Amino acid sequence: MKQRKSHTNSSVAVDLMALAEFVERFEGKRVVVLGDFVADSFQYGDITRVSREAPVLILRHRETRVVPGGGANAANNLAALGAQVLPVTAVGDDFAGDSLVQAFREMNVDVSGILRVKGRTTPTKTRFLAGWTHTVGQQVLRVDYEPQDPLAETNRKKIEHLLATRIKNADALAVSDYGFGIASPEIVRRATRSGNRRILVSLDSRYRLLAYQRAGVTAATPNEAEMEALHHTTIGRDIAELERCGRATLHAMKLDSLVVTRGKDGMAVFQPGESTVYLPVHGSDQAVDVTGAGDTVLAAYTLGLASGASPIEAAHIANIAGGLVVMKRGTATVSRAELLEAIRNAASGASS
Repeated sequence: MKQRKSHTNSSVAVDLMALAEFVERFEGKRVVVLGDFVADSFQYGDITRVSREAPVLILRHRETRVVPGGGANAANNLAALGAQVLPVTAVGDDFAGDSLVQAFREMNVDVSGILRVKGRTTPTKTRFLAGWTHTVGQQVLRVDYEPQDPLAETNRKKIEHLLATRIKNADALAVSDYGFGIASPEIVRRATRSGNRRILVSLDSRYRLLAYQRAGVTAATPNEAEMEALHHTTIGRDIAELERCGRATLHAMKLDSLVVTRGKDGMAVFQPGESTVYLPVHGSDQAVDVTGAGDTVLAAYTLGLASGASPIEAAHIANIAGGLVVMKRGTATVSRAELLEAIRNAASGASS
């Protein structure tokens, strides 16, 4: 029998070829995505001159690109990784909402769970990028458009019904809570308690992670800044403080696993009764663009767990996916082919 090569990170040996086998299993996994779908709009322009009205640049508009952001980016990454994605969300009947629905139709994603709400503003982050001819545009301004009113109770009940029907035969539920009112602990709690089986529920919540206690969440992927805000502290280089915050969160939420993303410092993986595992950043620590990297991690980690990987193995997969996506500009995805190639290259490097 051919001996497989292992790779060690933070004293934990991981079989890289086994990781590739888990990624191969991503194909066709049914993942429901509940959350706030955001339109990421990129306005590209060429700098023509400085205005005489004020000390600001004048841009000649060249191109507008609208791509899925927020929870929509998590869904986009899941689709790129080979999953069968079932979105459950609400967007406005505006241009941004049209753009998101059309983007998923073009990816052959079932959009019947995307509720269109008349008069609602689809959350939109508009970034203006300026550059000279033949240079890479740099972001000079961001304008956010957000819904002003909470989702009506009738629409909330529709979301709840859509979620309940879609998770019955799903392999996992990924919750992406950006604070715009679609995902809520109550909806997740009712959905996870309505079925006859325990389902994998992964969570990325920007502002209220601990509110999802007793909601059936099994895994969470906050970043370090969110952990600091949650526990009213500063972590920085203080590993003991990170350990305290991670263990407190894991215990309070009764999670099977907690992955804290740490930017250029990699990841920390917490499990009950196990030592914390620290993974160094994959690839370069000089990220090109970190926009939406957390969505990629949520997608890859969820699929890793749904495909039978252990939390440590799934974290390695997510760490590699995150390392790939931050080397791309704008809100981007990692394909299953890219992820497999990166894993196999790492395995080849470990064997040489």
